[in-house]
Amino acid sequence: MCYCLTRRVIIMSTRVILPLLAGLLICGSASAGPFMLTPALNPAPVQQAAVQGPNLGGFLEMLFGGFSRGPVQPYYSTPPEPYGVEGSDPRNIDPRFLPQEVAYEGREAPGTIIINTPERMLYYVEGPGRATRYGIGVGRPGFTWAGVHTVTSKREWPDWTPPDDMLKRRPDLPRHMEGGPENPLGARAMYLGSTLYRIHGSNEPWTIGTAVSSGCIRMRNEDVIELYGRVKVGTKVVVL
Repeated sequence: MCYCLTRRVIIMSTRVILPLLAGLLICGSASAGPFMLTPALNPAPVQQAAVQGPNLGGFLEMLFGGFSRGPVQPYYSTPPEPYGVEGSDPRNIDPRFLPQEVAYEGREAPGTIIINTPERMLYYVEGPGRATRYGIGVGRPGFTWAGVHTVTSKREWPDWTPPDDMLKRRPDLPRHMEGGPENPLGARAMYLGSTLYRIHGSNEPWTIGTAVSSGCIRMRNEDVIELYGRVKVGTKVVVL
């Protein structure tokens, strides 16, 4: 009889304890919430460096040695464009005229712009022994020029007023055109001294590497935006 009684007590205890334990586990899980990897509460601000990813915890960092970061933010980054810049298809442009870093052995100081008209290239001197080279469009025969000037002003999405001499040659041109994607000066313009010449963007990227302008230096819109962000008023410009 004692054996039967003991067995019945054990069975009853099991029936009571097991549901009780299950309930405690369910309540505990619900109160704890799902497992999460929480980012740092005060992440370090991005200062012209790689975009910071989430803090995934020291354990995962130890396993994988850190995670790849986003693209590096260029220090000359610009605010969002009011009209947008789609960018020209590099497959339609001679690779020689795409931006690239090249050796530079000249004497000009860093920050100087050198325009080599026969090459149809613009060089931005980066520092000793190196420069960034951009393809450009230059003046057609009879409209090329040379000299040394400085950047006297800068404009984003500039208006365009054709000079009188141009209107005489092209009376079909508008007397004035507001800045925008259809404007032949493109996304940016840097004005050179007291001349009528500018380094500017273009809504005709297929003309880069050719001699078609009335003396201005034209660049792809995406290239002139990049250069514009680095060039200051007072920058020396050497035209060869």
